[in-house]
Amino acid sequence: MDRIADAFARARDQKRAAFVAYLCAGDPDHATSLAACRALLHGGVDILELGLPFTDPLADGLTNQLAAQRALENGATPDAVLRLVHELRAEFPFTPIVFYAYYNMIYSPGLENFTRRAAAAGLDGILALDCPPEEAAGLLAASKKSGLQNIFIIAPTTPPARIARIAAAASGFLYYVSLEGVTGERAELPPSIAPAVAEIRRHTKLPVVVGFGVSKAAHVRQIAAVADGVVVGSALVNTIATRLEDRASIPAALSAKLAELRTGLARG
Repeated sequence: MDRIADAFARARDQKRAAFVAYLCAGDPDHATSLAACRALLHGGVDILELGLPFTDPLADGLTNQLAAQRALENGATPDAVLRLVHELRAEFPFTPIVFYAYYNMIYSPGLENFTRRAAAAGLDGILALDCPPEEAAGLLAASKKSGLQNIFIIAPTTPPARIARIAAAASGFLYYVSLEGVTGERAELPPSIAPAVAEIRRHTKLPVVVGFGVSKAAHVRQIAAVADGVVVGSALVNTIATRLEDRASIPAALSAKLAELRTGLARG
């Protein structure tokens, strides 16, 4: 079963882009994180991207840094995150779940050990942010052995020759970062997204998703017109962060935010 390919195929059949939702696993605590993920999955998320909480998240802006800090302070460990994946997979057998992770979290326990346990929990793929294709041979081999896909990031500054190299190493989908810098909500997205996605498509048949900065339905609409999927992270994580004193309200608030953002997915 290739849940990732199936998710993009379903979105295409419905004449829309796929919605990829990011949350930091374990934020703000395990029980609330599980309820938050359930709310998004029931709300129609096509792919759930779970951040592995890390002490030095270099690609993340303040919103996601604080989410990782909250998770770590409340006991989020790699084992706890795998338990979260296992719990979600039992309830949602068909929705892809991928890790957004820093390489040290994967390398430290042993590549084969990590990928084997992740696959057994029900994971579908890994996006290792700080592991470029040139350094990824071990991860690629271990992932293939465990049946996991490997997603890679392409930046606005990536030249065509390097896009081709990244695309050749990737599986599942490719993740285009809409702007230079770290994660976080933005008021506007750059006009360069459409030509950038077109250039990436010259080098691959994999689906292309676009993320970083997406905070409102208009952004989703802008991306959905040209890409296979839209990634929203900080706007959802902020929905959690503003309700820490009333954690029981988080799932409903996430459902409402997701419904608002999903209005931009349809294609004409």
